Amino acid sequence: MTTASTSLPEIRHGLELTEDQRMIRDMVRDFARAEVAPKAAEIDENHRFPTDTWQKMVELGLTGIPFPEEVGGSGGDTLSYILAIEELAKVCGSTALTLAAHVSLGTYPLYAWGHDTVRDYVPKLVTGEFMGAYGLTEPNAGSDAGGTQTTAVPDGDHYVINGRKCFCTNANHANTFVFTAVTDRSLGSKGISAFVIPRETPGFSIEKGERKLGMRGSDWASLVFEDCRIPRDHMLGPEGEGFITFMKTLDGGRISIGALALGLAEGAYECAKQYAQEREAFGKPLSALQAVQFKLADMATQIEASKHLVYEAARLKDLGEPFGKAAAMGKLFASEAAMRITYDAIQIYGGYGYSREYPVERMWRDAKLCVIGEGTSEIQRLVISRHILSER
Repeated sequence: MTTASTSLPEIRHGLELTEDQRMIRDMVRDFARAEVAPKAAEIDENHRFPTDTWQKMVELGLTGIPFPEEVGGSGGDTLSYILAIEELAKVCGSTALTLAAHVSLGTYPLYAWGHDTVRDYVPKLVTGEFMGAYGLTEPNAGSDAGGTQTTAVPDGDHYVINGRKCFCTNANHANTFVFTAVTDRSLGSKGISAFVIPRETPGFSIEKGERKLGMRGSDWASLVFEDCRIPRDHMLGPEGEGFITFMKTLDGGRISIGALALGLAEGAYECAKQYAQEREAFGKPLSALQAVQFKLADMATQIEASKHLVYEAARLKDLGEPFGKAAAMGKLFASEAAMRITYDAIQIYGGYGYSREYPVERMWRDAKLCVIGEGTSEIQRLVISRHILSER
């Protein structure tokens, strides 16, 4: 497999960052606070994709952080990239999810497994000229990705695609779509292949998705394939290895979702801590109440543990070491911690936390996606158990 960087950075221990990583983190933090935070409530309220914010992220080079310079990237590493996701998520989960889906799911598979022809798309995706999307889930195949029903039938030098994908992030704005389809039903999951299809392909269409509980500023839709013809060289990797390709893609994507959950948790914690220090009850600040102090202590501890797990998964990926178990652990722990932390943040705010006046209710709604997307918590436990039970 192609690695995302031609030269490995110095790998640090624990939460220590290199100078380059700190620079990226601080740059994205400043951008998030100045440009993303002021719009977060509005895009959530109106279910609006922030096109202007996306363009500024492209101009900053955020779409190319973990890719080498020869394809238009900045030659950064996975940890630098997830630091960007984390900082964006602190103020807006929707914006962070848009970048995560584009980089980890919409771009990386083409970079890692694309043949010469489809690799022509990679520089456009890396530089943000194109937006990428990823279609795995189907109406009858969610956690059971091996139950894919979309088909790809060979016809000369093309495949004819029929089927449907749903919950596809970035779909209404994407130019290229990575997806799976069955090429040999008799082989089960070994008969599933991966492909990329350009938006303008005849027979391919987008159906607008339903309104969501959270991540409302992140776009999603269904993909519809009706006798679409795509060239054979638009397959990613060998025929029949699409399921494996997508599972490897999800391993990396889970690091992104772990970072997204971590950022949401940190954002809620920071808001709750500030509110507890400013708000008075029973004649003293909320922060003087032991019940509130204990909540804040638990929040801080869970955030610290999440950060160690997520960062470690990123560092293993950068080292070229097996990282699937670490990614699943980071995603599982951070996403479930985010649900607890955002819930407790609302409790600290009391009735105000239940209102739209403060951001913690939005963070709680956004966090819910993190325990579902790119493998539910139940699937993460299955992945982890398979890893640990196969270890000697």
